[in-house]
Amino acid sequence: MLLTDKFGRAITDLRISITDRCNYKCVYCRTGNEGAFYGELPFPDYLRMARILVSLGIRKIRLTGGEPLLRKGIVDFVRELRELEPQGLKPQFQEADSGTAEAVPSRSKQDRTVEAPFSRAEIGTTERALSRGEDRSAENVPSVSSAGAAQLSPARKRWEGGRPRTESRRDDRNDELDIAITTNGHLLADMAQPLKDAGLNRITVSMDAVDPDRFARITRVPGGFDHVLGGIRAARRAGLWPLKVNCVLMRGFNEDQIIPFGMFAREEGVIVRFIEFMPLEEDRVWSPATVVTLDEILSRMAEYRPLVEIPRARSETARRYRFDDGVGEIGIIAPVSHPFCGHCSRIRITSDGKIRTCLFSVWDHDLHELMRRGAADDDLVQFIRDVITRKEERHHIGEPDFVPASRTMVHIGG
Repeated sequence: MLLTDKFGRAITDLRISITDRCNYKCVYCRTGNEGAFYGELPFPDYLRMARILVSLGIRKIRLTGGEPLLRKGIVDFVRELRELEPQGLKPQFQEADSGTAEAVPSRSKQDRTVEAPFSRAEIGTTERALSRGEDRSAENVPSVSSAGAAQLSPARKRWEGGRPRTESRRDDRNDELDIAITTNGHLLADMAQPLKDAGLNRITVSMDAVDPDRFARITRVPGGFDHVLGGIRAARRAGLWPLKVNCVLMRGFNEDQIIPFGMFAREEGVIVRFIEFMPLEEDRVWSPATVVTLDEILSRMAEYRPLVEIPRARSETARRYRFDDGVGEIGIIAPVSHPFCGHCSRIRITSDGKIRTCLFSVWDHDLHELMRRGAADDDLVQFIRDVITRKEERHHIGEPDFVPASRTMVHIGG
């Protein structure tokens, strides 16, 4: 029997933090302390947890941190995860006529296609042109021109409709484990292709400004912007798709980056996702006034160019939009102003091997302690099922009885 909580939500997504160490010290996340607060497990222990959870219906695994690319051996770990075989049904990414996500049987690995929005040749042409200072609107170079989809270069035309167009709408997420990583991108340039070759499907890069100076002030790491941009482009060349760039917005801090990020999505061929600031920082300074809401983001972006909403599966965290000419996509994750707890399909494992059933849980469930004491797989399965029955119905951000999570974001796993 697959995992379902007491509210009838199927649990299909797993996030595993493999470290809480980070090489950035973003001001909204860290107080400036360095080093891990919690332990890291050997990769075979994470693999055993993943294997058991995949046998219970997990379809997606995202590796997080801290900064997961700091862990030596991550490429081999991705390769081992790729050997796991998902069970049962999974929700499709397209919605049915009723507006709900449909479940479909797994397909064979031969019956799948996937394509990044730009080919390696097109990307190489783009980057060579940029390095020479040539016009960004040249052939095969996406721009923020308002000329319309009919006049787009071949590379940009595949963005029509807010997603890469392929001969078939099938992709590898329908028939095998979907493996992703969230990273700050600083080390990604050299690792993107090895990770893709090992079996990684897609990647998300955290990036809170497209202005290099602002980026340095946020991360407190000089010169980091060029590293991250190089990592994003390397991931695109490697064919890691969807390639998403996450930006946490805070009022008075970086909300002036909304329109520049819209331009960045169109120019770089990535999906930019804005995230409402949540009370998960180490300084505990969050207040409702610091939140830049979904409605405000949409209003601000409309000053640049109209957006059209894209259908999404109910369990997706982001509301998705494309620009009116079909070039570029943004998403907005709005847990504060538009909570999506009712369709939550996620659980998390911390770097020290504890299960968290909600980002805002006030307690952990120590799976690794059972493993350390020699528990059999059947015992771990029963423990996991018992934990899932206690998954919270929703968070209580902004309510009088809100209790902060027992860990901050860097120590949970993003």
